[in-house]
Amino acid sequence: MLDRLLTFIPTIALTALISYFAYHAMTGDQSLLTARQRHATLAEDEADLKRLRAERIHLERQARLLSDRSLSADLLEERAHVLLGFADPRDYVIRTPTDAH
Repeated sequence: MLDRLLTFIPTIALTALISYFAYHAMTGDQSLLTARQRHATLAEDEADLKRLRAERIHLERQARLLSDRSLSADLLEERAHVLLGFADPRDYVIRTPTDAH
């Protein structure tokens, strides 16, 4: 009886090994069942990358326009004051009446 059981041990071990790898091929992180999800995530990430690259190009263009060679310091300071809503204490502010119709 023991001799007969010993002949099945390699078959049982091989079956267990195949079952182990088959299970993980279907349910693991890189499994066949998650391939669609990985492809969808990849497509979303590629779209984000494309958007970020376009935004970077836009910001680089804006930064190039603000360089010392293309813009005077006074004009840059004036624009910063307008955008940030700050004024230098030495600035004169002239208020004009608004059109009240």
